[in-house]
Amino acid sequence: MRIITLNANGIRAAARKGFFDWLPKQKADVVCIQETKAAIDQLNADFFPKGWHAFFCDANKRGYSGTAIYSREQPDSVIWGLQSPEFDNEGRGIEARFGDLCVQSLYLPSGSSKDERQQAKYRFLDEFLPRLKARAADGRKHILCGDWNIAHRNIDLKNWKSNQKNSGFLPEERAWLDTVFDDVGLVDAYRVVEPDTEQYTWWSNRGRAWDNNVGWRIDYQIVSSNLRDTVQSASVYRDGRFSDHAPLTIDYIL
Repeated sequence: MRIITLNANGIRAAARKGFFDWLPKQKADVVCIQETKAAIDQLNADFFPKGWHAFFCDANKRGYSGTAIYSREQPDSVIWGLQSPEFDNEGRGIEARFGDLCVQSLYLPSGSSKDERQQAKYRFLDEFLPRLKARAADGRKHILCGDWNIAHRNIDLKNWKSNQKNSGFLPEERAWLDTVFDDVGLVDAYRVVEPDTEQYTWWSNRGRAWDNNVGWRIDYQIVSSNLRDTVQSASVYRDGRFSDHAPLTIDYIL
């Protein structure tokens, strides 16, 4: 099974940059999109290509946030939202289930704009952790794809020394991911096959961050421990640019 995740920073903008021309060549089974920035009634037939089942979880606010899943196979069920009174208004999660395999598209809040949003991010992390623990223990196979808006280790961003006081690399955020991996037992699928690779998935639009590869690895496929040994390969697409994020592709033997 090949799964791709991408924060599109606007699915309509990504389409104009060729995303849906690129996608058929990837032979993906499931594609998770974050930050769709579009209500489903704003999307024409081009966003529902033949051969795909498409599901969107929109934010209440137009042009903001939103998640989606495209799948070749019809899911057994789709779960819209995260069952969170605060964050479901922002369309931050949608899940497709195929038997005991659960694939979720997630868009965690960013706290970079102002302290109010950082506090919202902390509330999300506090609320989400028990749900991750429940997933880790339920016996199903989970693949949680998306923009988690946290770089975990120094290797995961170019300028780590100067970013230790910035949202996305704060000690509290990194410690939260430590808990997810070390205590809860979930697995960073990319690091299973690329343990020491300096690879990024997001680049600021300031300066020449993309050209100079001054980036952050904040997009993940985080899996339950029963999928660790199924991870075969991982890659980040850099030959074209659809967004300020790059698509992360991971192949599994399932």
